[in-house]
Amino acid sequence: MGCVLVSILPAEGHLREPAATAARGIQIPSLSHGQMAVIAGYRSAILDLAARQHRSGPVLRRLTNFARIQYTYCLWGMMPGSLSDDDSPFNECMHAALAATQALLLHIQASADNADATQALTAQIETDMVRNHASLTLCRYSGEAFDTAAVISPRWSEIFFHAPTLAACAGVILAMLSVLVFLLRLHAPQSAAAAAGRR
Repeated sequence: MGCVLVSILPAEGHLREPAATAARGIQIPSLSHGQMAVIAGYRSAILDLAARQHRSGPVLRRLTNFARIQYTYCLWGMMPGSLSDDDSPFNECMHAALAATQALLLHIQASADNADATQALTAQIETDMVRNHASLTLCRYSGEAFDTAAVISPRWSEIFFHAPTLAACAGVILAMLSVLVFLLRLHAPQSAAAAAGRR
């Protein structure tokens, strides 16, 4: 279904706005490719922690909303290679989503709200970062910072040059066509029976 959105969502590689507009947003530090892989495993836990904060200020809300919206633009991480392959048209988009998720955790950590739960989750993530040498694994988007005023969309024009993504899109389209054909065939005998009954 995600590939069908290609015709609906903007055709540009991303939706960055001019610098003057970007200044209205919250700056989101970059994260390495390795850090992105670790944060991906804790995304749900971080968002759940954010939802349980007693003090929900504007920064918390904007980071949470941006992380959710950006993840949706990435088609919920369902496209192959969106997390691990920096040639994927969805990789930069996923970087933005997970950088925002990490920034959200850092903001919660600084707020001292739900301190025990925050410290426990942060300790788990830090342990995994060290175990996986996360800061050493880089890709072409590892140095890119983001901003809540500029949503990054997938690079739609590159889908046709990335075989795994193209195959996934073709599979989705074929599955949808198969369902459509099945429904049409199922409906045809009923229509014929109804027409015969009216005679």
